[in-house]
Amino acid sequence: MRRNPLIILALAALPSFAFGQSFDDLAQVDLMPGWRSEAGTHTAAIKITLAPGWITYWRAPGDAGIPPEINFSGSDTIQSITPHWPTPNVVGEDGARSIGYYESVIVPLTVDLGSSPQDIALQGEITIGVCEEICIPVTLPFSALLPVDGTNDAAISAALADQPMTQTASDVGEVTCKIDAIADGLRMTTTIDVATTGTNEHVVIEASDPRVWVSEARTQRQGGMLSATVDMVHPSGQPFAFDRSAVRITVLGSDQAIDIRGCAAG
Repeated sequence: MRRNPLIILALAALPSFAFGQSFDDLAQVDLMPGWRSEAGTHTAAIKITLAPGWITYWRAPGDAGIPPEINFSGSDTIQSITPHWPTPNVVGEDGARSIGYYESVIVPLTVDLGSSPQDIALQGEITIGVCEEICIPVTLPFSALLPVDGTNDAAISAALADQPMTQTASDVGEVTCKIDAIADGLRMTTTIDVATTGTNEHVVIEASDPRVWVSEARTQRQGGMLSATVDMVHPSGQPFAFDRSAVRITVLGSDQAIDIRGCAAG
């Protein structure tokens, strides 16, 4: 296991962390081997198990969170790997909101193996934030053999089903984004024609460029229209070119979650 000095300092600041307790007591990561399709793609999953009372973060963790990073290595036959993050929970209140999972999560993976007819060894490591009173970044390795003759895993299938719905399936109407320049970047207001998704609706906006910092959204609903405003700051600290077609908008409500890709000019 990789030991990061920053992790050691963080642990020293956590009174409830027992002397001699290892990182394995906080988080464990397993690679679930899954099954192979006739087309050659393989469905596997990363399972994250946390100590009771701890949380970890979604791909867009919110202002206070630590985004997960997954690195893979192994066979040259692996052409691409796509993670599918299940619908997360919203933790905390507006102004101190994080987005993630309590105690455990299964993240399905679609592994493109081309036409490989053999078992494939897959290995890598994941860096996640694990949080109780403070957050600790932890890097953990994983590995497994992806078998040609694997069988469908009910837990992975359930995690695949627990994805935000598409905008088509959710009967989303027009989605627009109004862009204004601010001193150190852009301000974007998206307006979404969508029926209510339940109480405590939250909107999460992700730019296509991972270097762009996006603030927590200020969300409002008026009838069938949901709007959300965020500030975006580029590393340059200046206004920048923005691709509306590549923005990703997730609506998280108590009854439903929706994944929206792209928006029109507002």
